Amino acid sequence: MSRLHGEARRYMASYALFNQAVADRLGLHPTDVQCLNLLSLEHEPVTIGRIAELTGLTTGSATRLVDRLERAGYVRRERDAEDRRRVMVAPEPDKMAELGAFWRRLNGAWGGLFDAYGDTEITLITDYMRRSVELSVTQVERLRSGEFDQAG
Repeated sequence: MSRLHGEARRYMASYALFNQAVADRLGLHPTDVQCLNLLSLEHEPVTIGRIAELTGLTTGSATRLVDRLERAGYVRRERDAEDRRRVMVAPEPDKMAELGAFWRRLNGAWGGLFDAYGDTEITLITDYMRRSVELSVTQVERLRSGEFDQAG
């Protein structure tokens, strides 16, 4: 089990460092890169509240994140057609297409990693990734609530 924990730590560190390198290359903050990733999985424009939910950020931090992405040309704010008081955040298609092409160039190598695995192993890896995401969301909530501030 300690071997698994060690490899998991290496994996998380290498991905964080990779994400930083991508962000540096794009002139963005690492959180901005992941927000764009999450926005690309949404089917409609979203509110800043939804961005806060997706990223685990406060609404104030999500607003600053959207400000940065808007300045960089990746998103735009638009009024909700049904409720003009509500502001939606929509990806800029041309800029997102550029980002998508960049990711495809990077992801080709990762796609090849999965070619070595059969369907049963892919199911296991997919389950692990889904459960890791769920646990990460829970742990972020616990960290932000101050639960880990108490000694012991």
